[in-house]
Amino acid sequence: MIVITAPTGRIGSRLLDILLNEAPARGEELRVIVRGPGKLPDAVRARVDVVTGSHDDPEVIDRAFAGADAVFWLAPPDPRAPSLDTAYSGFTRAAAKAFTAHAVGHVVGVSALGRGTPVASRAGHVTASLAMDDLIASTGVAYRALANPTFMDNLLRQVASIRDDGVFTDTVSADRSAPAAAARDIAAAAAGLLLDRSWTGTGEVPVLGPEDLSANDMARIMTDVLRRPVRYERQSLDDFRAQLTGHGFGDALVEGYVDMMRAKGNGLDDGVQRTPQTASPTTFRTWCEKVLEPAVRVAQA
Repeated sequence: MIVITAPTGRIGSRLLDILLNEAPARGEELRVIVRGPGKLPDAVRARVDVVTGSHDDPEVIDRAFAGADAVFWLAPPDPRAPSLDTAYSGFTRAAAKAFTAHAVGHVVGVSALGRGTPVASRAGHVTASLAMDDLIASTGVAYRALANPTFMDNLLRQVASIRDDGVFTDTVSADRSAPAAAARDIAAAAAGLLLDRSWTGTGEVPVLGPEDLSANDMARIMTDVLRRPVRYERQSLDDFRAQLTGHGFGDALVEGYVDMMRAKGNGLDDGVQRTPQTASPTTFRTWCEKVLEPAVRVAQA
């Protein structure tokens, strides 16, 4: 039995698709925890065991982890969380107790790059995510944290600006190269670990994408794929802070995002070398062709 949290999110939904295709042949049953079961397609609901509720609720977790062999863990974003500890470790504490109580053997979690870098202790959301990893690891469960850089898919939040103005923004230097990963590759890495549970102990599995790119590189590739000029505009951290505040994020989370982006500009994602084991296959060009361009096209319709 594999339990999947956040099954309607960008990573979780793709993971669920993969497991629906591959798990039955391996004798694996699937269970999902979801606040709104209606968000799952009818065909999916018919093939999985659904536990309704939030996966920070001890009663929900107790039902979901009964008989579970493996769990995919993702702490969802909560703009109203009063602190970063609440958003990550606080959200996970009930599950950490339940991993032990239900003798769950393996857990795969979504986390971030940065452990061991000079800025890891002051990287906002990343620092909190690494503390969540430590909490899970302290239970004694076999744990693998998917250590991710910035998601390519974050650009989907800027589809309107890319479509209407030919502009995307970030806070890093335009010529600073860094890894970026596609959500589909993160899901594939999670699926591989959940289906082949021969691993033990705790550790990280970096998902680095196939190449480092700068914002200028991304602008060039988007221009080619979308067949329209796209340029990068660097946003100041103060403007970034004001933007998040305007979207209703609480102060603690806003400062966490600002600290994270400052740390990314200072090498947070540079601590892991790309190897055949840490690289993931989807190039930014392929992601633009398969994900961004269709999203821009739909937005135009």
